[in-house]
Amino acid sequence: MSEPGVRVLVVDDERPIRRFLQVSLSAHGCTVFEAATGQEALAAVATDRPDVVILDVGLPDIDGIEVTRQLREWTQIPIIILSVREHEADKIAALDAGADDYLTKPFGVGELLARLRVALRHATQPAGESTFATGDLTVDLVRRVVTVGGHEIQLTPTEYDLLRVLVTNAGKVLTHRQLLRQVWGVGYEAETHLLRVNMSNLRRKIEPEPTRPVYVITEPGVGYRLRGTS
Repeated sequence: MSEPGVRVLVVDDERPIRRFLQVSLSAHGCTVFEAATGQEALAAVATDRPDVVILDVGLPDIDGIEVTRQLREWTQIPIIILSVREHEADKIAALDAGADDYLTKPFGVGELLARLRVALRHATQPAGESTFATGDLTVDLVRRVVTVGGHEIQLTPTEYDLLRVLVTNAGKVLTHRQLLRQVWGVGYEAETHLLRVNMSNLRRKIEPEPTRPVYVITEPGVGYRLRGTS
C-alpha cells in the first residue's frame, strides 16, 4: 500500500477468504479487523473505526446490501463489495445503496490494493475542490470549462452535467440508475437509452479514441467509472 497503517475491516462469512485478506493486506502494512456477519460488521465499524470496509454481499444474517444501507445512514466510510460474477444484480443493488466499488471473486491482491487506493483517495479528496484533472482531461467546476490537451471542449448542458457527476465521484463506480437519477432526475431511472446516447456523445468529445475510452470506463452490466487522478 502507498499508505501504510490503513485500517481495513474485512467482512466475509468464509474463513479462508478472511484469512487470505488478513495475510495479504497485513503484508502491505494494513491493520486488518475481521467480521463474519452483518451485525458484527456494523458493530466493528463503530468500535474499531476502520478506514475502509471490504464487504461480502452474501452474509448469513444481514446481507451486504442492507449493511451498506445502514452504514450510509451515519458514515461515508469507503465500502468495497465482494461478489461472485453471476450475482450482477447484487452488485448493482449494493452500489445503489451507497457502496463505492466492487471486486469479483476470485480476485488478485494487486487489483484489491489498487481498488483500496482509489477508494481511500476518493474519501480524502478535499471538499469543494474546484478543478479536476486526469491525463489530458481537465474540468473546472467553477467556470464550467472542460479542456482536453489544453483545448476547450464544447459540451451540451446534459453532457456537462453527466461529466460533472462523474468528476465529483471520480474513481467510484456509478450505476446506470444513479447517473440517470442525478442527471435527469427521479422518474428517469429506467431510461437507459438517454444515458447511452449522451455517454457516447460525451466520449466522442473527450476521449482520444471513443471506441477505446481511457477516461470514462464502462463497468459491463453495471455502470461507469471516471478514471481518478493518479
